[in-house]
Amino acid sequence: MARRLELMGAPGSPYTRKMLALLRYRHIDYNIIWGGATGAPDGYPKPKVQLLPTFYFPDSDGDLEAVVDSTPIIRRLEREHDGRSVIPENEALRFLDLLIEDYADEWLTKAMFHFRWAFQADADHVAPLLIHWANPNLPDEQVAAMAAQFSKRQIDRLYVVGSNAVTAKTIEDSYVRLLDLLDRLIREQDFILGSRPSSCDFAFHGQLTQLTQVEPTSMALTNRYAQRVRAWVDRMDDLSGHEGGHWLADDQLSALTGLLSEIGHTYAPFLIANAQAVQSGADSVEAEIDGRKWQQPPFPYQAKCLLALREAYQGLSGEARDQIERLLAGTRCEALFVVA
Repeated sequence: MARRLELMGAPGSPYTRKMLALLRYRHIDYNIIWGGATGAPDGYPKPKVQLLPTFYFPDSDGDLEAVVDSTPIIRRLEREHDGRSVIPENEALRFLDLLIEDYADEWLTKAMFHFRWAFQADADHVAPLLIHWANPNLPDEQVAAMAAQFSKRQIDRLYVVGSNAVTAKTIEDSYVRLLDLLDRLIREQDFILGSRPSSCDFAFHGQLTQLTQVEPTSMALTNRYAQRVRAWVDRMDDLSGHEGGHWLADDQLSALTGLLSEIGHTYAPFLIANAQAVQSGADSVEAEIDGRKWQQPPFPYQAKCLLALREAYQGLSGEARDQIERLLAGTRCEALFVVA
């Protein structure tokens, strides 16, 4: 009997929620180990970088290997498990799925971190939850002490994702615009790339489980501007019964122009400035986003994200690349693929 897929995660981890929803949709049997605060449980290997979720895949010798990073894990699951694919077969649409997933994973998480820790009321709300999610058996006094310690550490790290007094409005306005864009797409076609979910839907879902269900300030914004999005997040959590659906046809891709323009308006200038800072060894990313200064420490992983997107773009066939170039023209996303 095949061993069930195992992973360790936490309800407060957007990437855990992304992957659990995907596993349910794809009908892949799994065991979830709730935790994450103290690392791998006894008998399980530790990944090189401790991130949630951590998947435990059997290696060639039958031993367990700890693997992190949701995007390549999704592609691995596509190779190892048949049926109910979340990756479009169409070459151009597959590229757009990757681009939009990257935005959700790497830009929207800035909003998640900002709304979680930049407002004291939100931080006071979530910090005890994070401890309870990791271990519901701890006494209240210990939870309070751990929550206070963890909260301070996270608030002190807000600058790492670019959340500060200058960038706050950029992050918050970007979130409100995204709510409107998602509201329109969901109303018209159920999911981002059509009437069936793709990997980018699950990436949005993961971040939005926190922004629409956990953080009070972003929850209030969601309820004010886009209750449809909140309802969509609830439905996305378990799509195991969702059947059928289709991807957008080539002549329907213009439905994505608004979302791509938002990506080009915010994420693209950050990705480019970050990659330049990493390459030059600068100690600060400097950019203008949404008409305001953006400043944060360089993030080498997101430089790798840009490289992966450029490699995917270069790997497109001539016909697919022409199609993508036409769609991206004027969205500012095209700047991502101009290499000096």
